[in-house]
Amino acid sequence: MAERLFPRGPARYFQRLGPRSQVALCQLPLTLIVAALAIATPFAWPTLLHSPLFLAGILLSGVLFLGCLMVPWERLAHRPYLLIPILDFVAIGLLRNGAAPLLPGLAVLAVFPVIWLSASGMLARSSLVLSFFGPMLIMVPSLAGRFPNLTPSDITTTLLFPLMMLSVSLAIRFASVHVRLQQRELAQKDKALRKLLRESREREKLLQTVLDATDVGIAAVDSSGHFLVSNDRQRNFRRATGADDAVPGQGHQLIFGQDRRTLLPPEKRPISRAIAGESFADYLVWAGEGTEQRAVSTAARPLVGEDGQFTGAVVVYSDVTGWVEALAANQELVSNVTHEFKTPLNSVIGNVDLVLDDVAALPPQVAQRLLVVQRNAERLLALVADLSASASAALNVHPKRTDLASLVETSIGSAQAQAEHANIRLTADVPSPLWAYADPLRIGQALDNLVSNAIKYSPDGGKVSISARSTDDWVQLSVSDTGMGISSEDTTRVFKRFFRTESAKGAAIAGAGLGLSITKMIVERHGGHISCVSGQGQGSTFTLTLPAEGPPPSF
Repeated sequence: MAERLFPRGPARYFQRLGPRSQVALCQLPLTLIVAALAIATPFAWPTLLHSPLFLAGILLSGVLFLGCLMVPWERLAHRPYLLIPILDFVAIGLLRNGAAPLLPGLAVLAVFPVIWLSASGMLARSSLVLSFFGPMLIMVPSLAGRFPNLTPSDITTTLLFPLMMLSVSLAIRFASVHVRLQQRELAQKDKALRKLLRESREREKLLQTVLDATDVGIAAVDSSGHFLVSNDRQRNFRRATGADDAVPGQGHQLIFGQDRRTLLPPEKRPISRAIAGESFADYLVWAGEGTEQRAVSTAARPLVGEDGQFTGAVVVYSDVTGWVEALAANQELVSNVTHEFKTPLNSVIGNVDLVLDDVAALPPQVAQRLLVVQRNAERLLALVADLSASASAALNVHPKRTDLASLVETSIGSAQAQAEHANIRLTADVPSPLWAYADPLRIGQALDNLVSNAIKYSPDGGKVSISARSTDDWVQLSVSDTGMGISSEDTTRVFKRFFRTESAKGAAIAGAGLGLSITKMIVERHGGHISCVSGQGQGSTFTLTLPAEGPPPSF
């Protein structure tokens, strides 16, 4: 079985032959030598034509070769073809003793049946016995012809030749055993490899099934951008972009930026960024064109080998067309509603202001009610302004070199009346000047939001403080309060639009949940970020991080 698993070269050809051809091929080397000897005899040794033994050896050798071809060995059991090499010893003995003393070296032809018997796989004891006594029988007749004038040299020669053939048989036997052991090991390894290959294919099929069942596109690429694994949704995305698989990440592809009209350059495409080693998330692109254009949010993570070297990346594609369109519709609705609110509110506030200009002529009760109208109309107008700012996708900032210390002072002055009314003490620990690269109007708006929130969410009095620290690249402003605080779970959601904590709702604190989301938008448009550290009942600290100098570095 093992020999059949790893046939190479002549062995492969030999195994393709039928039993008769195989037996004849084993006999062929000896037959060719005997045939050459028979052809050369009339010219080289004509006297041998009168030797009955020599002629009988040639005839027997020819008969044995014909028997190899004629006998239906495939129908016989127990490997009877091994009789052929045994009879070869007889033929060689006839040739050798019939040609003596002209050709005494013919005895060496015994090596052919010895090799055949040793490599045949028959029992080791049998092959060794035949390998010794077969050559011995070839040598004995010549020894008997010299009797009783035997010399020690004659006896030594007669015994030495069978021992040499026995040594050849042992060497072939050991080599055959070693080859069979190697073939058995190779067969076991082949079986194990086939099993691993089958399991690997099953796992690959399972992985592909799982990937195709997901509702996002997934692609794994090597460091050159060639696909290792991809699923149906990712292939649909590529078809929508008209991509050519022969040039991953290159060529003409219908991948547009957020304006849906500008084609992204090759280096800005998701796969190109991924194979450049970038790790990103929520990278929005538009695939395709016309009515079939889809919004796709992409993310990428690098693949790193055991040696720490970059080997590729995994890129994920999510179709967010519905979400983007719903968000745009929501923003348009809020923008239209707030725009429609502003005109009547401005009219109400303007007319109330005109009436209150002559408040002395009004009855006290009417004046008080008009003040309530004015206060609530202004509050409603501020809420409309917040909604408008929150819905705007184009909140513009115009940063320049700005002294944040003056903004802090202005913000504290504006909030002083609100703080006194709530019994809050305002403090500031900000060096002056404190330079940053910021839009003073927008950062002032962000500071006002944070200070107003700190006062509003400290209903039982306390302290609100503003502090600052700076490095060569960044400036940080922190607004801290000693109020009710925020739970650790809510700190991750506090910057979302319309989000309000349960404690704020329970305390009936007025608000729409827009101030912090607007503040976050302002800070991020500057290239900075905002963070919150808080605990329930332990107060809160909001920290703005802004670039110190020049155009904001990538954050």
